[in-house]
Amino acid sequence: MTRGLHSRERVEEYTRLGWWSDETMDGLFRVRVAAAPDRLALVDPRNKDDLLGVPPRRLTWRELEAEVNRLAAVFLRHGLRAGDVLGVQLPNTVELVTVYLACWRLGIVVSPLPVQYREHEVTELGALAGFAAFVTVARSGDRRPADEVRTALPGLRTVLAYGEDLDAELAGTDPEEALRLVEAHAAAHPADPNDCVTICWTSGTESTPKGVPRTHYDWLAMSWATVDAPRLTGDDVLLNPFPMVNMAGINGMFLPWLRVGGVLVQHHPFDLSTFLAQITEERATYTVAPPALLSLLLARADLLARADISSLRLIGSGSAPLPPPMVKGWQDVHGIGIVNFFGSNEGIALLTDPHDVPDPEQRARYFPRYGVPGVTWTSRISRQVSVRLVDPDTGEEVTEPGRPGELRLKGPTVFAGYLKGERLPDPFDEQGYLRTGDVFVIDGERGEFLRYVDRAKDLIIRGGMNIAPAEIEGLLSAHPGVADVAVVGYPDEVLGERVCAVVVPKEGAEVTLDDLLGHLRAARIASYKLPERLETRADLPRNPVGKILKRELRSELA
Repeated sequence: MTRGLHSRERVEEYTRLGWWSDETMDGLFRVRVAAAPDRLALVDPRNKDDLLGVPPRRLTWRELEAEVNRLAAVFLRHGLRAGDVLGVQLPNTVELVTVYLACWRLGIVVSPLPVQYREHEVTELGALAGFAAFVTVARSGDRRPADEVRTALPGLRTVLAYGEDLDAELAGTDPEEALRLVEAHAAAHPADPNDCVTICWTSGTESTPKGVPRTHYDWLAMSWATVDAPRLTGDDVLLNPFPMVNMAGINGMFLPWLRVGGVLVQHHPFDLSTFLAQITEERATYTVAPPALLSLLLARADLLARADISSLRLIGSGSAPLPPPMVKGWQDVHGIGIVNFFGSNEGIALLTDPHDVPDPEQRARYFPRYGVPGVTWTSRISRQVSVRLVDPDTGEEVTEPGRPGELRLKGPTVFAGYLKGERLPDPFDEQGYLRTGDVFVIDGERGEFLRYVDRAKDLIIRGGMNIAPAEIEGLLSAHPGVADVAVVGYPDEVLGERVCAVVVPKEGAEVTLDDLLGHLRAARIASYKLPERLETRADLPRNPVGKILKRELRSELA
């Protein structure tokens, strides 16, 4: 499944149109190294010592390439080859960037997992993707991730861990020998832009996450969107607080940096004082943040007073609707424009930037409706991505304002299909458009905008991390005191949403939040999925066919 993901017809069409080219990830990296080998390229989190017990580093493009070749040589010595799938569980550090680039130099597929994942998730996803090997750290705080992986996936070819033997292997690898070994393998296995380069994971609304394979073609087409909107150049300093495991971290920060150069400053885990200090110390010009955090900072002048944010030109935001007063406030008070992004792992969708939509309140509410006659947008994806709205009940295409419809997408940024997709419902409609599951209406004087209505899915987004309620509900339903359960999100001013379990106890049973948390921890799930609130009810609201009315629950909790 790692070769030739897109059909020949699609490849021929999109290359003829100039939307796809023969660019590859490694080719792009080589261009960056050649252009400015001795310029600063990559900066570790300033709190890396607290996180992993090693001091932070700063690498030039030349130094980064030397590290990439040494790590790639280690991969080859451990039997990894083009087409193998490598599980990766690392925080945002120099090492995570190095792993991506070393894999792409060899044609290895990267499957990144959030650092919060434990044995439960590692076992499930490792089996789905067929991990050949795994890279992680020996220690992270009081955890031993490498030991957890060995327990979860005993059949792996190898587990390589920073803080263990991997450090010695890298130190003992001769740079010239590594270069010869790696270049020989790369020459013998030239990359095809249609090869799979990553398998990311989307929670969706199902209990089992879905794998989203991506090629050079679609990742690099998407990267133009996140270059064009903030107008990035090689002079920019990008501060990345989003984990590089899915669309936000990879296409929001990593790939734009790789495309234009500049400096990538890593941040992990999110800590507000550290984040603000990095803006000041590194003179960051662009970063991304969830809307709830931007609202908090706008309201708390005392927090921002601790930092010098004068270097910031723009901030990207998304994952939840942007409050118009927040977007206006940042522009009026600080002179910083907010770019409004809407997308998914399956296909970046829409973006509204200050250049195309100067009015901050409009920018918060609306996204472009690409393809409207007489209306142009500056981002090149506006000329490549086709959008349509479809009435979810009748299947009719929606063309009039105010009528809700499911957003559907088609173009070079859309993925080819889910991992082992033959076992899943087809994500594409009869015209080849991706069914997003998100509901919009047409708006604006000329019908040039789309306005977000609601998530059709029940996904909870907590601090930028996706949580599938069905997974938690399935585990909680096995608790001896639970008769019925629904898991929903409720608003939080910092994280956007937190997790609430709404439980109907069995007759005579008493259920506490501590009981439920103990039950879930015993299943070894990631800590960020744990409910932080419990509500007990005599019954759950349902529609006539028995579906739980989660919108009702969310409204009551809010």
